[in-house]
Amino acid sequence: MKVLYYSLLVFVITLMGCFLINDAHIDPTYGFVEVVPNFEYQKPYDTPLDQRYSYQNGTHRFWVYADDKPHYLGSNTQPRTEIRILPDYTSGIWQFEGLAFVPNGTSGATIVQIHGAAHGSTTILLRIYNGDMRYYSTPVIDTDLYDKWFKVNLIHDVDGGKVTVFIDNQERFKTHDQGPGMLYFKFGVYGAPTNISYYMESRWKAVKIYKKMLSF
Repeated sequence: MKVLYYSLLVFVITLMGCFLINDAHIDPTYGFVEVVPNFEYQKPYDTPLDQRYSYQNGTHRFWVYADDKPHYLGSNTQPRTEIRILPDYTSGIWQFEGLAFVPNGTSGATIVQIHGAAHGSTTILLRIYNGDMRYYSTPVIDTDLYDKWFKVNLIHDVDGGKVTVFIDNQERFKTHDQGPGMLYFKFGVYGAPTNISYYMESRWKAVKIYKKMLSF
């Protein structure tokens, strides 16, 4: 009887430990080294940057309208105001981190992405629809994100072919990537192909880029 009781106790403690680990807030940047980024700005080609972007007190603010022009003449892409982050990467494990804010009413807007892939033009798009974050149009990654700051960590293991999304230091989503390519992170606001609000905005601060240093 004592052996059975002890075995049951160990099982319960182990199970509780699994729940605690799965629910724990962790630091996704552990084992990574920060890389100094360079920024390139993209905005509607016929509009001055200061009419679609501002930077004050450490906060990047991006906004765009559904009837804005694309970022260069002749493009058939949706309107955007984004920062493209350099350096590009083609291998290794890289990570984007930043604090994001999306005001109520913005919908159908990509707020962060990894551009480039072997199959298609992007590896991942994180879009806001009615306050929820989605991987492209589906599935839902997190909910109720309007009008509050939330932390986004986007980790791309190129060699392993995996992308992982953390929201507020909790793992929310993991998927296969779209194959290797010339890759880079972008953040800001970029209209989805359909079902977008007329006005779209996102704000970002404390944006950082990391690379994992592998030991041998």
